[in-house]
Amino acid sequence: MGGFFGIASKEDCMADVFFGVDYHSHLGTRSGGMAAFDREIGLQRKIHHIENSPFRTKFEHIFDEMQGTSVIGCISDSDPQPMLIRSNLGNYAICMIGVINNSEELIDQYLSFSGGHFDSMTGGKINSVELLSALIDQKSSFSEGIKFAQKSIDGTAAILILKDNGNLIVARDRLGRLPLQIGKREDGYAVSLESFAYEKLGFETVRCLGPGEIVEISADSLTQLEAPGKKKRVCSFLWSYYGYPTSTYEGTNVEMMRYKNGELLADMDREKGTVENIDYVGGVPDSGTPHAIGYANRSKVPFARAFIKYTPTWSRSFMPGKQTDRQKIAKMKQIPVKELIEGNDLLFVDDSIVRGTQLRETVEFLYESGAKSVHMRSACPPIMYGCKYLNFSRSTSDMDLIARRVIMELEGEEGFEHIEEYSDGNTERGKALRKTICEKFNFASLDFQSLENVVKAIGLDPCELCTYCWNGKE
Repeated sequence: MGGFFGIASKEDCMADVFFGVDYHSHLGTRSGGMAAFDREIGLQRKIHHIENSPFRTKFEHIFDEMQGTSVIGCISDSDPQPMLIRSNLGNYAICMIGVINNSEELIDQYLSFSGGHFDSMTGGKINSVELLSALIDQKSSFSEGIKFAQKSIDGTAAILILKDNGNLIVARDRLGRLPLQIGKREDGYAVSLESFAYEKLGFETVRCLGPGEIVEISADSLTQLEAPGKKKRVCSFLWSYYGYPTSTYEGTNVEMMRYKNGELLADMDREKGTVENIDYVGGVPDSGTPHAIGYANRSKVPFARAFIKYTPTWSRSFMPGKQTDRQKIAKMKQIPVKELIEGNDLLFVDDSIVRGTQLRETVEFLYESGAKSVHMRSACPPIMYGCKYLNFSRSTSDMDLIARRVIMELEGEEGFEHIEEYSDGNTERGKALRKTICEKFNFASLDFQSLENVVKAIGLDPCELCTYCWNGKE
């Protein structure tokens, strides 16, 4: 997915933005970048690949290379950014979070009338940030250009721009799928996806941007350029998985949502009477852990960490490019606590079950370590659709999803006409889905959180949430 962070200040703020960007490292694994404005030097930029090294190690010498009183930075899971642009709107640096699904159509349309060109990458791909800037530059102001770009894009574009006068322009995506928040302290303003990133630097939240809202910030002022729209669709998966535990979106803290979600999952199990005599409840680390704590607190079954992830060297198992390498690293990271596993009935809560590849190996490793039984719970409903708004899943096809593959096995393409039934564990189709996955992965039992309970745990009106990956509703 990705995340960005920026500060407009009266003083040099390279160090603060360095830490602020680093606090978004959980959101992306491909590249990191920073751009700065200094009144004597002008705009500067550095980009590094971070597939095999964290952001902070790649940018530890940035203070010797750049300086500025206004600085932006980005963790990207897609194209390298920020980009430096020279156009009719002036010189500026720009980065975005999101995805452009209709990029080929927009590129062809632009080239047909502009007589211009794009910098092409290997295979002819165009950097999505360059395409975004080409759309913005077709208008006579940043606000008009951003509105035009967001209206033209099929997908999502949250935008952060650093102008050549040191001001920042911040635009939340048109439907507010991603949160953007503004903080203030004595020397200036900060913008961030993750609120804790600027709070740790002494900023206090002054506002959350509304969907489609555009603001311009300097060290001394915050000016609204475009009022927010009325329609909002915040990504529900931010609370379930992607968001950092200390962040708060739309007034709901991520960690507290996960505790509540786990409690509701335990209530659902109790009502069904499906699980008894569990020795320990645990989370599939890391994001499954708070859901499991909530489950354990409500069920009164002891919480335990039956296996620990070894993360000092490989903090994220999906970093390598090859699936076989990712699977090997995922296996090597899991260190058992055999005293908590041997002879015990265990229940684990995972944040989600997407493809299921690593989960199968996790369960095999638990049985090899002496588990008597392994029950599995997903903290969200079955994922039926690959995300087309934020690309949170690297699945290239809906058929990569384990729920989709099982439906195809059970009923063929006809089954896709009954996705709602398969999602519901109380229907015959829903029971068949869960039973089949249990058999494939050797679970003693399996269930998924209901969509109703996920929404209840978040605490927002259902019409304000994007639940596309679960029910296909936009």
